[in-house]
Amino acid sequence: MSPLDPGRRLLLAVDGGNSKTDVLLIDDSGRVLAQVRGPSCAPVHHGLDGAMDALDLLVRRAVAEAASSAEPVRPAVGVFALAGADLPFEEEQLLAACRRRGWVERAVVHNDAFALLRAGTDRGWGIAVVCGAGINGVGVGADGTVVRFPALGPISGDWGGGYDVGFAALAAAVRAQDGRGRPTVLATAVPAYFGLPDPLAVTVALHLGELPEGRLVELPPLLFGAARQGDRAAAEVVLRLADEVSGLAVAAIRRLGVSGADPDVVLGGGLLRAGLPLLDDAVRAGIEREAPGATVVTVASDPIVGAGLLALTELGAPPEAAARLRAGLRRRPDPVPAL
Repeated sequence: MSPLDPGRRLLLAVDGGNSKTDVLLIDDSGRVLAQVRGPSCAPVHHGLDGAMDALDLLVRRAVAEAASSAEPVRPAVGVFALAGADLPFEEEQLLAACRRRGWVERAVVHNDAFALLRAGTDRGWGIAVVCGAGINGVGVGADGTVVRFPALGPISGDWGGGYDVGFAALAAAVRAQDGRGRPTVLATAVPAYFGLPDPLAVTVALHLGELPEGRLVELPPLLFGAARQGDRAAAEVVLRLADEVSGLAVAAIRRLGVSGADPDVVLGGGLLRAGLPLLDDAVRAGIEREAPGATVVTVASDPIVGAGLLALTELGAPPEAAARLRAGLRRRPDPVPAL
C-alpha cells in the first residue's frame, strides 16, 4: 500500500452482512488504501457487543494495512452499512456502539441494503433488493422519500434468502421420500451433501441437534443446480423466490409512486448474483409488469463499493473521487460469496 498522505482526509466504509463483513479505508480522492474481509459482524449472530468486537478486529486490520507508521489513524467519516439496522431504535443502538469505539470522528449507520442501492446506481434514488442469507428491500424517491421494510423474518411476513431456500430444499427432499411431494433429485442430493443416507436422516439429525440448523443455508446451490437440470420441485422454489424478490421491488415502486417512471431497480446478494436464468427472468418480468420503464440491474460489484461511495458523499468529495473508487475496487476483485 502507498503511504498515507497527511494532506488527505480518510474515510472508513463497512458493509456488514449476515454472511461476511467488508471494511474499506480510502482517502477523499477515492484512492483505496486498504480492503479487508472477515466473518459476519451482524448482532443477530454475536449480540451487539460481540458484533462490535468482531468489527473492531477488521477495522484494526484495515488501519494496520494502510498505515506506514505508528502514528494513530482516525478517519474523518465512517459509513457503517449493517445488517440488523432494520428499525429506528436498532440504527440508534448501532450508531451509539460505533461512536463508543471511536473508530472515526463522525459515524453514520445505514441498513446494508442502502449500500447495495448506491453500488448499483449513481442517480441518487431507486429501489434495491438484497437476497443473500436473508432478504430485504429499500426504496429512495427522487424527492428523498425513503421506503423501508421491517425485514424481521417470518414475523414480518418475509420469505426468501439462503435459510428459507435451504429449508425448502430439505422439505422437497423429505416430501419426495414420504410420498407427499413430487419426485426430485434433491431427495438424494440433500442427504448426500451432509453425508447421511436419506432426507429423513437429515431431519432427525436437525431435530436432535446433531446437525446445526444454520447449515441449511448451504443448500441453495444444490437447489439451483437441480433447477438448472429441469427439476420441477426445485423450479417451484426458485419461482417462489422470484415472486418474493419482485414483490419487494413492486411494493417499493408503488409506495414511492414511480410505476410510470423509470426507476433503477438494483438486485444483489449471493442468490441474485448466482446467474440462474429462471430466477433472473422471473424477477425481471415481475418488476416490469408493474413498472415497464424500470431498469433492472444485478449489481456486479460488492455492496462495499456502495458503502465507500456513501462515505465520499458524506464528506462532500467531488464526482471524480467516486469514479476513482469504482475503478480501484474493480482492480481488486474478490470472489462472489455463496450468500
